[in-house]
Amino acid sequence: MNIEELREYCLSKPFTTEGTPFDETTLAFRVGDKIFALTNTESKPTRVNLKCDPEKAIELREKFPDIIIPGYHMSKKHWNTIIVGELESNLLEQLIDHSYELVFNSLTKKKQLELGASS
Repeated sequence: MNIEELREYCLSKPFTTEGTPFDETTLAFRVGDKIFALTNTESKPTRVNLKCDPEKAIELREKFPDIIIPGYHMSKKHWNTIIVGELESNLLEQLIDHSYELVFNSLTKKKQLELGASS
């Protein structure tokens, strides 16, 4: 998966918006104003920060120590940094889905309904 495919996949998630809240090269993907994926468009190799369940984060880092590391500039407990091109696209998509679901499910029911989610 390259940066464009990463962007396209993140934007395919319901109610997702993108923006550059920190600088012109740091792209954030949000649901309900909360970030679920963060990448630098100029980083080589492409990396993405994804939210992750703390226990799963540890398991992934142990299984893929050169590809999945504690989140760069993020809470090391809840975020992983993933080297995009080094991980199978299918697994990367699963990790994006997991991050999205964690963030979406953390939104209040009111916010979920405002976004258009059915109850």
